[in-house]
Amino acid sequence: MEPLLAIAVIAVIGILMGVKTVPQQQAWIVETLGKFDRRLEPGLSIIIPFIQKVAYKHSLKENALDVPEQAGITRDNVTLTLDGVLYVRIVDPVAASYGVTNPIYAVQLLAQTTMRSEIGKLTLDKTFEERETLNANIVAAINQAAQAWGIQCMRYEIKNITPPTSVLKAMELQMAADRQKRATILESEGKMQAQINVAQASKQQVVLASEGALTDQVNRAKGEAEAILAVADATGKGIEMVASAIVKQGGSDAVALRIAEQYVGAFRELAKESTTILLPANAGDAGSMVAQALTVFDAIKNKTAAGAAGKGPWAGA
Repeated sequence: MEPLLAIAVIAVIGILMGVKTVPQQQAWIVETLGKFDRRLEPGLSIIIPFIQKVAYKHSLKENALDVPEQAGITRDNVTLTLDGVLYVRIVDPVAASYGVTNPIYAVQLLAQTTMRSEIGKLTLDKTFEERETLNANIVAAINQAAQAWGIQCMRYEIKNITPPTSVLKAMELQMAADRQKRATILESEGKMQAQINVAQASKQQVVLASEGALTDQVNRAKGEAEAILAVADATGKGIEMVASAIVKQGGSDAVALRIAEQYVGAFRELAKESTTILLPANAGDAGSMVAQALTVFDAIKNKTAAGAAGKGPWAGA
């Protein structure tokens, strides 16, 4: 009974060893006598005990790998210290099992060497400016090399870029100088704009003043012209009225009387204003003075009548 019991126990153990349960998002590689046989999918599977075995177990989930800190030299010979995070997943469990001894470690080393290579293509300033481009180039290089290992790099992120202390101080000084430069430029542009505004205001003031003066002169000229025209019109109307009055009956006698009065009055005013006057020879004869004034009036009257007859206003000249 004991041998049979032992055989039964061994059979039960063998059956239990041959039943495998593969979790979700995992892939197991089965070997038969040390040779690749098949890939076990998630679920319940049975293998032959002692002849077949599960040689590799791979997780198909995305895995985050910490890329250790390392030194890299830029194109302008500046040594930088960089570290990052690499996100990978296994897409071919068979290639991951037999393509490389330790796929995760291999990808980490590949990420380090690729990062140093990409850093060497950029200058220091471009390293900080083109971080996204640098990450994309590293991912492309890793995928090209890791394709034979059954591993796909999803993305790579640089965490820290640490330049030397001397470079940091130089960068701080450069940043301070750049800010000072921009402040000086902004201040000078502000002063320039202020001067331009003052000059434009002065120019506008001069233009407005000249336009005001021009408008004032034009208005004054228009006013004087209108006044001259009004005076001339009034004078013309007065002359016309006097001429009409002279033509009427008794007009000549009235004019003669008026001229005589003004003639005598002129001598009277002359005597008041000056101590020395020139008088006609017959100054004592008022009648003679009046007659002389009337003679002048008759001469002007005859001359005007001749011009009106068609000889022109300057016929008697």
